[in-house]
Amino acid sequence: MGEIVGAGLLAHVPTIMLPEETRLELNEGKEITLVTGLEQLRRDVFEREDYDTVVVLDSHWATTVEFVVTAQPRRAGLFTSEELPRGMCRIPYDYPGDPELAGNIAASADKHGTWITAIDDAYLPVYYATVNLWKFLGEGLADKRWVTIGVCQTGDMEDHLRLGRALADGIAATPGRKVLLIASGALSHTFWPLRELREHEASDPAHIFSPEAREADETRIGWFREGRHDRVIDTMDEFWKYKPEARFFHYLMMIGALGERACTATARQYGAYENSIGTGQVHLWFDRPEGGWTAQRAGTAARSHTPHHHAEEH
Repeated sequence: MGEIVGAGLLAHVPTIMLPEETRLELNEGKEITLVTGLEQLRRDVFEREDYDTVVVLDSHWATTVEFVVTAQPRRAGLFTSEELPRGMCRIPYDYPGDPELAGNIAASADKHGTWITAIDDAYLPVYYATVNLWKFLGEGLADKRWVTIGVCQTGDMEDHLRLGRALADGIAATPGRKVLLIASGALSHTFWPLRELREHEASDPAHIFSPEAREADETRIGWFREGRHDRVIDTMDEFWKYKPEARFFHYLMMIGALGERACTATARQYGAYENSIGTGQVHLWFDRPEGGWTAQRAGTAARSHTPHHHAEEH
């Protein structure tokens, strides 16, 4: 039986991929703690031997008629971002995948009233919400498998919770797997307009797009540190006003796998809460509770038909 041994809500912002001198130039001569935080997280968690697979819940990969999980035995190539090709250009990546796990996740879809397909096409694109974090947390750890699941742009909150439930069952059905989950994405996510954004490139949260967005982010960071996932879930209607990245579906998939409102895992924060041209960014890590996630997930399958929460379009 497989199990989830840790999970994180992690920032993947392009700034972390810039050369150090460029980062310092943009940030008033100081290193951004999103970089140093990932470096410490790698030492604390990803260089350990108590896991074998990482599943990235990728806020940049948006599917339409189903959820998709990568099923290639290996993914390798060069990545250039269509969004920011100057800063993320020909980045090499090379890591093993996990076709068995992908198949088991897809096979768990019907039970939870959702649609998941495992795709092993070698030409399936990869996105920087996966690549950037692999460069910091996975490169050089050749025996660690990496798998990615995208958000579904036609899905709502309940759909992404269902994906999380199916993800947990797929992991449990895969013998011996010890999995880390990464919800890769931001908190509030409104960019400064082009003619203004170069005045707001420093990491100081004073540059977050609005005081209200900053307050909403910091409130939720506090809840995460207290293990109050119930508060986060129950106030999603309020948070959607501040346009969290991908409608916060990356987090909702993760917490769907960890027990939803019953999950009380507290966050360890790596680095500071920082700005990225108006958006709120943070690294939060949730350790496996004593006794595992199973007890916290008890009864969530029975809630597969809880009322739908429809995210606003932004």
